[in-house]
Amino acid sequence: MRALYVDGRARESTLSAVHDITERLFVVRRAFRVNDTLPGDPAATHSVWQRGGWLLVDRMTGRISALALPEFDPSYSVVSWYRDYAAYCGVSDDGKKLFAIVFQVGRRKPVLKKALGDTGGDDAPDSECPAPAWERRPVRVTFEPEETRKSTYAVCGHAADLMSDDEEEEKASQ
Repeated sequence: MRALYVDGRARESTLSAVHDITERLFVVRRAFRVNDTLPGDPAATHSVWQRGGWLLVDRMTGRISALALPEFDPSYSVVSWYRDYAAYCGVSDDGKKLFAIVFQVGRRKPVLKKALGDTGGDDAPDSECPAPAWERRPVRVTFEPEETRKSTYAVCGHAADLMSDDEEEEKASQ
């Protein structure tokens, strides 16, 4: 747990390391305390820390804003950052479907949203889908969720395309 300071004041609690998007903007994962006291418990308050979403911070103005990642689940999704792109496994509202998501900061819709299959249900552990792996040239991201076939997508600007096995083998041989 770390405090996020702006102008010498602690403004938010955070969990992860900072990811610089530009020299001016960075993102960091939020943490917050939840009152976990049950009715009838003694007067002492019992609170627990929980993982939250992501915050976008402007170093110049000190402005902190919540970054709305589509289909992001704070207890399930593990985000892998590259430049201003976030790649992660998203979960549907009913918690049954798993999606490969690539989101670009500053855009409203995801660059990529492809169904990967079903989640493991209520018995699924946190972060069943590991963090996607990024490659630099060409820019592409690989998702390897449990029980599903590995899939690699080439990211070009505001779009992403599935790469075939032949294309992947060709790149590996170079």
